[in-house]
Amino acid sequence: MPRLSAVTSRLARRPVTSADVDWVGVRRVAARAGVVAACVPVATGLALMAAERLRRHRHPLDAPFPTAAPADNTVGATTTTVYTFGDDLYAAMLDAIAGARDHVFFETYIWKGDDVGHRFRDALEAAAARGVEVYVVYDAFANLVVPRSFFRLDTRIHVLRFPWVRAGALVSPLRASGRDHRKLLVVDDELGFVGGYNIGSLYARHWRDTHVRLAGPAVWELRNGFVDFWNRWRTPALPVLPDVGSTSWLPQLRAARNSPSDLVFPIRNVYLDAIDRATSHVQITQAYFIPDREILAALLDAAARGVDVRVLVPERSNHVVADWLARGHYGTLLRGGVRIFLYADAMIHAKTATVDGRWSTVGTANIDRLSLTGNYEINLEIVDAGVAATLEEVFAMDLTNARELTRAAWEARPTLHKVGERLVSPLAPFL
Repeated sequence: MPRLSAVTSRLARRPVTSADVDWVGVRRVAARAGVVAACVPVATGLALMAAERLRRHRHPLDAPFPTAAPADNTVGATTTTVYTFGDDLYAAMLDAIAGARDHVFFETYIWKGDDVGHRFRDALEAAAARGVEVYVVYDAFANLVVPRSFFRLDTRIHVLRFPWVRAGALVSPLRASGRDHRKLLVVDDELGFVGGYNIGSLYARHWRDTHVRLAGPAVWELRNGFVDFWNRWRTPALPVLPDVGSTSWLPQLRAARNSPSDLVFPIRNVYLDAIDRATSHVQITQAYFIPDREILAALLDAAARGVDVRVLVPERSNHVVADWLARGHYGTLLRGGVRIFLYADAMIHAKTATVDGRWSTVGTANIDRLSLTGNYEINLEIVDAGVAATLEEVFAMDLTNARELTRAAWEARPTLHKVGERLVSPLAPFL
């Protein structure tokens, strides 16, 4: 026994070395832990989507909401028109296509094969039939549920189906994974449209969104965006579009364009610069609001220096996981003095902001990772008091269909909601 005790004592005093560790077992445990860590947020997201699907069946997002008549302003030699109702916008777009004499550039993220979608297809084909050069871009991934037969357009129309799987996905996923999330129309370089509206009956009457029409020399901003994208992604069978340059310069009305293939993302910087300049008020409307660290800090800094910062988001959007990821920031924002308003019983899809009644942006980009550092996007940046006043009137109108989320109400939310927000938070880098 004494001899055994001595051996045991020596072993206890000897330091553990790598030879004593079962590294295979450690790696196995680590791998299992990694799988569990990855599966938990995914499973939570799937559960949220399933629950929301049932909820939407009982309580669809189809309540009526306030809208405003199209409103004009003049910026230099260009007239801007703000649209807040899909039927009004689509009528103006279809009229523009019907009046086209030389060319039409049409680009959309989603193009439904429903009544509204067919009206746009018929208008584009009619334009091509009378000799107008028609160029169409749509995103393949966003339209996977639309029958491919719908996109078999008149052979006189030049069609670029932006592929959802592209070369370089393994080498540079950031450059190769971005979707074409833009929605714009250019007719004869005289009229241009851009904003949040996709094409479809749902968006025409049941979603609150915002779009802008340009009439005048600033249409070049949208033409140039379309031409650069077309020439970058066209196939050899498609013609090259000429880069005509601009005959006028309007610094107070410009387009910021995100281009993942070039690792260029100016829209994020446009927001940061404008928020940093704020001295009075900031009003932001977003469909999916998942700010990164810098934008979150900019909003909090503005509120800390006395700026009235207000953010309007849907209480329930069409992407429930995005909603829950957005909620992960509500506590920080509310504690920092940012006011949050929840749009009720309908989907608000607008991507707009104003600062101090002077600066505005309207476009296609959400304040989330996908839009600001992932997708092809285009936003107008407008420094004009008239346009800002119009958008602030729209913001005030939208608040009549929203409720303010107070800090007390937020902190009193159910514990189950707090747990769900934590569990789904690892998905933030993907949205």
